[in-house]
Amino acid sequence: MSNIIPTKIITDDGIVAVKNGIKSNKNNLVPVERKPTWLRVNPKTTSKYRELKKIVHQRKLNTVCEEAMCPNIHECWNHGTATFMLLGSVCTRACKFCAVDTGNPKGKLDKKEPNKVATSISLMGIKYAVITSVNRDDLSDGGAGHYAETVRAIKEKTPKVTVEALVPDFLGQKDSIEILLNSGPQVFAQNVETVERLTKKVRDPRAGYEQTLRVLNYSKKYKPSVFTKTSLMLGLGESYDEIHKTMKDLRAQGVDILTIGQYLRPTLNHLPVEKWYSPEEFIFLKEKAITLGFLEVASGPMVRSSYRADKVADLIK
Repeated sequence: MSNIIPTKIITDDGIVAVKNGIKSNKNNLVPVERKPTWLRVNPKTTSKYRELKKIVHQRKLNTVCEEAMCPNIHECWNHGTATFMLLGSVCTRACKFCAVDTGNPKGKLDKKEPNKVATSISLMGIKYAVITSVNRDDLSDGGAGHYAETVRAIKEKTPKVTVEALVPDFLGQKDSIEILLNSGPQVFAQNVETVERLTKKVRDPRAGYEQTLRVLNYSKKYKPSVFTKTSLMLGLGESYDEIHKTMKDLRAQGVDILTIGQYLRPTLNHLPVEKWYSPEEFIFLKEKAITLGFLEVASGPMVRSSYRADKVADLIK
């Protein structure tokens, strides 16, 4: 974990941003939490993984999997899944769990990005692509149009690839949700992140528990054939009753797919870990979620939003 106090930086695009998305605060007085043994990952390298890694490096492609040093990269790439970041590297929000740089991109967009991402997916030969992004509240549509262009470009180059759009909340704007859904993704994802009581403590003030529920609800009503998905982090001080209530709230909005994982503190200035959940507890929570009617649940200490997203493809067939 970095002990460096974040400072303002200027990105390669000339955007002034707060490094790691958060300023120095009292959280850095809380000592680093010792991780339990079950959070150690033993990567299994296969010929498929080595092949994809070679293509990515030779073609200078960008994936969230590598840039975020995701511990699940081997497993996901081995199964033909990869995640791509859109809309730049600077977020207009500052959630207390996230280490993405925060600033105002002032409308800057890479117009060539949709085609670049589509080409990357084609070259890698993956079967399930997740496209995600930072929040872009500086854009009138929150970046929905850019997402839609990317989905269409992917479909044009690789029509058999399943596309999941893991999107910001677009400030709840229905027009933006419609623009994205009309482009043809098979999965629409927007993360609730935490339980209702902790939302103000964990997420940026412009985000909201109810707002995420409304976004997921409207997306399901507008395009019932598109699977809806969300993710929940644990270890921030929530109770079992609150977790269960959150699951029920999500199902009430018609959410089909849920991922549950352990919160990991990215820097000393971010929220400390309140609890390490055991693998057995994650199994218990998965069973609870399945009984509530979720079609697919991924639950484990190292599970992230896009973990083994290819499993969803079986639901789509």
